[in-house]
Amino acid sequence: MKRTLLADWAKRFDLSELSLTPGETFSATRLRIELLAGLTVALALVPEAVAFAFVAGVHPLVGLYAAFIVGLITALIGGRPGMISGATGALAVVMVSLVAQHGVEYLFATVVLMGALQITAGVLRWGKFIRLVPHPVMLGFVNGLAIVIFLAQLGQFKVPGTMENTGHGMSGGEWLTGTPLYTMLALVALTMAVVWLMPRFTKAIPAPLAGIGLVAAIVLIFGLDVPRVGDLASIEGGLPPFHIPSVPLTLETFEIILPYAVILAAIGLIESLLTLNLVGEMTNKRGGASQECIAQGVANTVTGFFGGMGGCAMIGQSIINVKSGGRTRIAGVAAAVFLLIFILFAAPLIEQIPLAALVGVMFMVVIGTFAWNSLRILRKVPLSDALVIVLVTVVTVQYDLAIAVVVGVIVSALTYAWNNAKRIHAITGKEMDGTKVYRVQGPLFFGSASGFVELFDLENDPDKVIVDFAESRVVDQSALQAIEAVAGKYLAAGKRLQLRHLTRDCHRMLKKAGHLMVDSDDDPDYGLAVDYDVKTGVLGGGH
Repeated sequence: MKRTLLADWAKRFDLSELSLTPGETFSATRLRIELLAGLTVALALVPEAVAFAFVAGVHPLVGLYAAFIVGLITALIGGRPGMISGATGALAVVMVSLVAQHGVEYLFATVVLMGALQITAGVLRWGKFIRLVPHPVMLGFVNGLAIVIFLAQLGQFKVPGTMENTGHGMSGGEWLTGTPLYTMLALVALTMAVVWLMPRFTKAIPAPLAGIGLVAAIVLIFGLDVPRVGDLASIEGGLPPFHIPSVPLTLETFEIILPYAVILAAIGLIESLLTLNLVGEMTNKRGGASQECIAQGVANTVTGFFGGMGGCAMIGQSIINVKSGGRTRIAGVAAAVFLLIFILFAAPLIEQIPLAALVGVMFMVVIGTFAWNSLRILRKVPLSDALVIVLVTVVTVQYDLAIAVVVGVIVSALTYAWNNAKRIHAITGKEMDGTKVYRVQGPLFFGSASGFVELFDLENDPDKVIVDFAESRVVDQSALQAIEAVAGKYLAAGKRLQLRHLTRDCHRMLKKAGHLMVDSDDDPDYGLAVDYDVKTGVLGGGH
């Protein structure tokens, strides 16, 4: 048993995972690509973590510690190598009211509970339910997040010293004007141009890293007066200290943090699992949804005990990593380690990086994230799918990701149910003895139950009627009730009703319901059909 567990664990770090193409093996070149991708991601993480800390109303180091710990743990044991996790805005907007009302210690306790809930979800393998998210919802998800990332960068075009933290994030502030604005725009455009053009000439250095380095060099050499990372906040600090949240261990505390923990756990898992699917599509590799749930849970539990604000997968940084060549756990681990190095030793240097360079990189992420093909196919896909894409996009931007995905799934499910409900119909015929046969077609479930009842012409039907389900399927309790309702009407009218060609699944449902006796001794391999006489409770011959 131990050998099997060790083998499974070793398989996660198999060097075959390190190849970009089927024939490529691990080498010094691959290691260099992974480390440079990690460095690029770490640079992009700094302003994001600081900004989200401000949104949540906590010290910038609380966001940076979360980015380091969550990023490190999920990189080591997460379900998808190449994914990047850290402090995110989707979680920060939920945390702000908790911090404002009860303080940061309650936030740490909430993050610990959040992690425990995510571990539970992973152990119970609830991650597989991400399969229920339809493709239109995925398109709306990436489009909405692309817009959110874009809007988040606009705050960098304001004068840092004039912005205020209102408890709901950085707001207000004066927009840059004149020369500072034109300089900022020019540097952003230069960064974007480098990111776009450089892969056409060489891939020795990740294009985003080259863009950041070039723009930073220009700013430092020419002494340009533009906003820099240090204008947001100082990122200098020490190692994250172990700290048990200072909250009363009472039922009242639990009642305060539980609602926040549930919401944060749900949002974190939804965003992480959707990002996992997106990265999987980009790298053509599958990921483990339940493993990712456990990794996110462990990361957040640990983060709560080390003064971090918690986090989840970050679609923007994940795309930066993939576009920079990161395909393995090495890149994610390197990003976390580089971030810690920035905090401990290189804060003065990192604080000199111009925000324009990071904004330019994020703008390219927006361009790469937005599903532009969704605009082209809006007229070609069914109207319901087009509406779901737009709806999820708008709700993601206006509210948050979790609400958007839930709304999208519900609307898609209702649309599916409605379309299937319209499929129920019957073809009628007569047998040699005058028996009328209703050949039901289409699924019989809660949505089509009323339509099923309306198929029958009780007054004009003969004394014996057969309902043939060979081309139908009894799905749920509403379907059983509909069958009983029809049977009851024929029974009250003194007529005989038989059910024919029910599948074995239908047999089990009818037996489980306890309303109709069904003999399920038909051949389990060949599924011999049986007739069920509702009036007499006698099984007829196979058909």
